[in-house]
Amino acid sequence: MKRLPVCLPAHMNVRMARNIALAAIAAALLSITASWAAPAPAPIILTGADRRPAISLNGEWAAIVDPYFSGLVGFHGGENKDGYFLNRKAQPGDEFPTQYDFSKASTLKVPGDWNMQRRSLYYYEGPIWYEKDFTYQPKEHTRVFLHVGAANYKSWFWVNGVKVCEHEGGYTSFNCEVTAAVHAGSNFVVAAVDNTRHDDGVPTLQTDWWNYGGLTREVSLIEVPETFIDQYDVHLSRTEDSVIEGWVHLDGPLTAMMSETKVEVEIPELKAKISTSLEKIGGVYFHGKVEGLQRWSPEDPKLYKVILRFGNDSIEEEIGFRTVEVRGTEILLNGKPIFLRGISIHAEAPYRTGRAYSDKDAETLLGWAKELGCNFVRLAHYPHDETMLRAADRMGLLVWSENPVYWALQFDNPKVLDKAEQQLDEEIGTSRNHAAIILWSMANETPNTEARTKFITAEAAHARELDPTRLITAALLVKAEGHTMIVDDPLGKALDVIGTNEYIGWYLEHPETADITQWRVEYQKPMIMSELGGDAKAGLHGGENDRWTEEYQANIFRHQLKMLNRIPQLRGMSPWILMDFRSPNRPLAGIQDEFNRKGLISEQGKKKQAYFILQKAYKENSVGKPE
Repeated sequence: MKRLPVCLPAHMNVRMARNIALAAIAAALLSITASWAAPAPAPIILTGADRRPAISLNGEWAAIVDPYFSGLVGFHGGENKDGYFLNRKAQPGDEFPTQYDFSKASTLKVPGDWNMQRRSLYYYEGPIWYEKDFTYQPKEHTRVFLHVGAANYKSWFWVNGVKVCEHEGGYTSFNCEVTAAVHAGSNFVVAAVDNTRHDDGVPTLQTDWWNYGGLTREVSLIEVPETFIDQYDVHLSRTEDSVIEGWVHLDGPLTAMMSETKVEVEIPELKAKISTSLEKIGGVYFHGKVEGLQRWSPEDPKLYKVILRFGNDSIEEEIGFRTVEVRGTEILLNGKPIFLRGISIHAEAPYRTGRAYSDKDAETLLGWAKELGCNFVRLAHYPHDETMLRAADRMGLLVWSENPVYWALQFDNPKVLDKAEQQLDEEIGTSRNHAAIILWSMANETPNTEARTKFITAEAAHARELDPTRLITAALLVKAEGHTMIVDDPLGKALDVIGTNEYIGWYLEHPETADITQWRVEYQKPMIMSELGGDAKAGLHGGENDRWTEEYQANIFRHQLKMLNRIPQLRGMSPWILMDFRSPNRPLAGIQDEFNRKGLISEQGKKKQAYFILQKAYKENSVGKPE
């Protein structure tokens, strides 16, 4: 179903014009970075990076706003030889004055988006330079990585003036090796972060959420041995009872002594230890039966301490063990049918707004979901951070995790597919051991074209190669013929579970229309109603037919719940959305004020009437059947 067109406010039109100019600068920048004599290696993916001992670099960072990117691009388009990454200080006798000085610059908090920290940066899209001083003492036979939880959208990093990596994608973590760049004593790291939207980006130019810029998640230094465990997968077999299986991957040189070292996976509580010999550097598979294992579920989210060891390296994880699969139109959790009572959630911070990043943010958002009666959350429309996933594991909330393939990408551009798959690599590579995640979502509301179908089908195949233990989904648009909603998008062939978005009563006719709406689903697969709802401003009251009021939103939900129970293969729902969130596409003064108001809770924590209607349905199990 198509969204109604929304007129952009004047400041958005100005930004679009400025972005065209910035795109030209970005092109020059790409040319510069491509020509550097020693380009930095690609960032490495680390599973469970938050389980490693770390030196936090959070806190105040010096920051310089640089809309023309003159800190990197010279005035004739070449590289600025005195770029800000050198972090130079003015010296007596300098022939030319240094025109920047991080020590005199104002600061920004990390983690945090810049939009909510300074009013002057509220609408800003472009580059900002960050600088942080730190002390460090290198250790023998130790490698050091700069861990970045997320930097939106493109970012470049230097340590002591040496470029250590660059990254594209605003919602996944990455790690830059800095072993050769750090030294004993005083050091500094400089980052350039650019949140400019690009037509060949993932996501692309148009989204329905705020483009928060900056170092939006935690930054730290991680130390590991010369040869260490970089990725691992530990899960319960779907085909053999009480069997733990998976793999461990190593990075680094392999010595003769190491070739005789075993990779060990231990679960102390179960007195279980699985070991396997290492034949060569890279991946090694393991497989072993354990006794007395208790399966993770929303009712009893049991987590086990799992220790992975190789040589001088070890990681302590907390992992829940469960299986998920489909059988016909059923979703099976631990072999039993389940109905997913859910809600969609953006990574928007409660109360302060801006990008969510803290344990408190996660506990508040997911706490509201638990109070609502949910056993499931759709974390939209991009990968959320480790704090949310760890909290979901602890609280027993199943998760739909989504790649930011949103609306109309350049689906005929192979480079865009590469970017989408790179972000899948990072999303799955860092998050694959969370019991809470049962669905990898490939996309949301994409146009039904041959190029789109081919693109996302390839993306789905890539996700299955990375992780064959979970289900693949996407949120599809549906089409209306009279009062029949039809689900026949050809992309459904590539999915295990069909997600569908519909807004009867808001973008289509009236709430009562749901009473006479029939559904025709062309796939004998489980279906999740991944979006439904309507806008209401908290505290605005009126009749049940008065738009924007709490009463109107509540009326939508009353009629929707009756309709949903008439869809035979419905196996879950995640209405849109738990909490109001900022979006520049929502300019209606006095009502939206640049917030999407479809939340069941306001950004200040006020629960709307619809929240209690859905809560009652979930608590009484009056909506949906598992089979």
